[in-house]
Amino acid sequence: MAEEGNLQIGNSNYNGEEEADPENNNMNQPLLKRHRTLSSTPLALVGTKVSHIESLDYEINENDLFKHDWRSRSKAQVFQYIFAKWTLACLVGLLTGLIATLINLAVENIAGYKLLAVGYYIAQDRFWTGLLIFTGANLGLTLVATVLVVVFAPTAAGPGIPEIKAYLNGVDTPNMFGATTMIVKIVGSIGAVAAGLDLGKEGPLVHIGSCIASLLGQGGPDNHRIKWRWLRYFNNDRDRRDLITCGSASGVCAAFRSPVGGVLFALEEVATWWRSALLWRTFFSTAVVVVVLRAFIEICNSGKCGLFGKGGLIMFDVSHVEVRYHAVDIIPVTLIGVFGGILGSLYNHLLHKVLRLYNLINQKGKIHKVLLSLSVSLFTSVCLYGLPFLAECKPCNRSIDEACPTNGRSGNFKQFNCPNGYYNDLATLFLTTNDDAVRNVFSSNTPNEFGMFSLWIYFGLYCILGLITFGIATPSGLFLPIILMGSAYGRMLGTVMGPYTKIDQGLYAVLGAASLMAGSMRMTVSLCVIFLELTNNLLLLPITMFVLLIAKTVGDSFNLSIYEIILHLKGLPFLEANPEPWMRNLTVGELVDAKPPVITLRGVEKVANIVDALRNTTHNAFPVLDGEDVDTGAGTELHGLILRAHLVKVLKKRWFLNEKRRTEEWEVREKFTPVELAEREDNFDDVAITSSEMQMYVDLHPLTNTTPYTVLQSMSVAKALVLFRSVGLRHLLVVPKIQASGMSPVIGILTRQDLRAYNILQAFPHLDKHKSGKLR
Repeated sequence: MAEEGNLQIGNSNYNGEEEADPENNNMNQPLLKRHRTLSSTPLALVGTKVSHIESLDYEINENDLFKHDWRSRSKAQVFQYIFAKWTLACLVGLLTGLIATLINLAVENIAGYKLLAVGYYIAQDRFWTGLLIFTGANLGLTLVATVLVVVFAPTAAGPGIPEIKAYLNGVDTPNMFGATTMIVKIVGSIGAVAAGLDLGKEGPLVHIGSCIASLLGQGGPDNHRIKWRWLRYFNNDRDRRDLITCGSASGVCAAFRSPVGGVLFALEEVATWWRSALLWRTFFSTAVVVVVLRAFIEICNSGKCGLFGKGGLIMFDVSHVEVRYHAVDIIPVTLIGVFGGILGSLYNHLLHKVLRLYNLINQKGKIHKVLLSLSVSLFTSVCLYGLPFLAECKPCNRSIDEACPTNGRSGNFKQFNCPNGYYNDLATLFLTTNDDAVRNVFSSNTPNEFGMFSLWIYFGLYCILGLITFGIATPSGLFLPIILMGSAYGRMLGTVMGPYTKIDQGLYAVLGAASLMAGSMRMTVSLCVIFLELTNNLLLLPITMFVLLIAKTVGDSFNLSIYEIILHLKGLPFLEANPEPWMRNLTVGELVDAKPPVITLRGVEKVANIVDALRNTTHNAFPVLDGEDVDTGAGTELHGLILRAHLVKVLKKRWFLNEKRRTEEWEVREKFTPVELAEREDNFDDVAITSSEMQMYVDLHPLTNTTPYTVLQSMSVAKALVLFRSVGLRHLLVVPKIQASGMSPVIGILTRQDLRAYNILQAFPHLDKHKSGKLR
């Protein structure tokens, strides 16, 4: 059947809502109207545009052509296919590492020269001139990033991770992995991060890695694809899914220089379907990324990268720090985990409201998107430059080897407005790149470097910036803003507990950042490994695991993870891993009864009937029946399932028969190739059929998938959902338990829209909704 069901953007509960004026929409009303029905056109918000959403064909279409192609493959062709997969995995890692290098170099040099210019005027006590240069440069960089996104690639806004999750779950998100999107993502990330906005390049790097993987798998952009013979093996959704999984893992690895963490991130957070062979190729991709980054760091250490410093790749090396903790330290560590879960869930709740508000502003037009971004940039610049004037100057500690004070682009003790021999701790955190700010607040063996008043200002400002920055029309990541917030309250707790604990304050900052990320994103295993690879100290493993588990448990008791909330806001039909409890009380037979009758085709069908089915429905697959009387169902049997794209291909190639008969195998291979059938061609509008051709016939048997997944009508919806999601299906046929005389062998088809909890509850409002999940 069609990709059916209704989607709601901004849905915060499962109750139906009446349509309202978008200009007067409050924080609890849906942004797209839903109807109380199980079948309708699926819509979702992709790149600030409401788009029609289709599912992906991850299931192998085992028709006669596929079987012949598979049987006829030689050992050399099988080896070529395997070698091509590993080659593409290597190229994904190589290109992701190179682009990450480019982004790091550009950000560090652009931001570095900007900060040097500002520092020059600050050293001369020309603070107003420094403010104008700082604000003007940031506004210019933000303007470039925003205009590129708004004009050329709206799908490049945000991190892109929720859309990747949806794609790997089986949702075809339009225009998410194109060449234009990737280029805008790269340039926009450079501009937005160099502008000092409270966002990171980690999420965009995941999206960029996925774009690289998709473009390599399909041979380039849609308009300029390379038609190499070996690329035909990847002209399907299954192999492209594996490549995009490698790309997402490579992006995380490039952001944090964390190969194992990247693999686990793909496994834990974005991938729905996994197997051991994919694990090996993903690890291979991240290994290539690490080699590229390592080579790049060696080159930059020789001074050939301009102003690039250590901050370009977040690395907090505490291998030289002795990590000691005792039984009494369990109390502050537990508090960090609890605070992380509470603050993470609160951040998710507030960000949900802000994103809905921004959605209303963005609906007013492109100029409003640009003005919103510039307003956030102006507020950020004024706060970062002005708030350090509130801090008191602190004397430099001569026992520390590091230079103090400094006015350069980096450094742990910024002089700013202080006299010689003194530094401004707030300027150290604010007048630098975000990566260097993380390094400064993570610094170890510096218990008195930051005052409590400065840490409170730092924490409060980044809480505000973290809420108002994410959602503007620029590429943005959530990792770094959450790390900045979490490290602040972790360091504050470390300052309070200083006399009573053996743990360094820098390690408290690390634990605070990890706990807030777990409380907001609800990741545990991948986060633990990422932070271990970041800190380069295995002794942190026990307390890091403890903090992450507590933070995730506390956060789960309040609301969903931030990425799941964004999926709901955008209306992407993501299928959750765990069905709702009330789904056990509903059968798939009852579900298909709430849908329109299924449309079936004969094995040898008249062209007029095929044209009528395509013209009057948007269904993407049709059951094919064989037997004595297909119209009544008497003596019929299910032959299989044929895709809409294959029917359109038949009509365009005019593979018609003058008489009603079965075709020979050679006739099909003479007209079609497996490569052609793998292409998505379902545009029926430009197909012109004459009246005489309408009376001719088409043999659908060779193009029909003879092994579709079927379930009995007595199966529970919960069990069907688990099967649908685990196998990566697009269609699930429902068959009768006992086929009575005159009864069709197929009583309905289920799609992902039919199995979503909200759509089911619209059609069955009497079901128990008390445990239907939470999105507050």
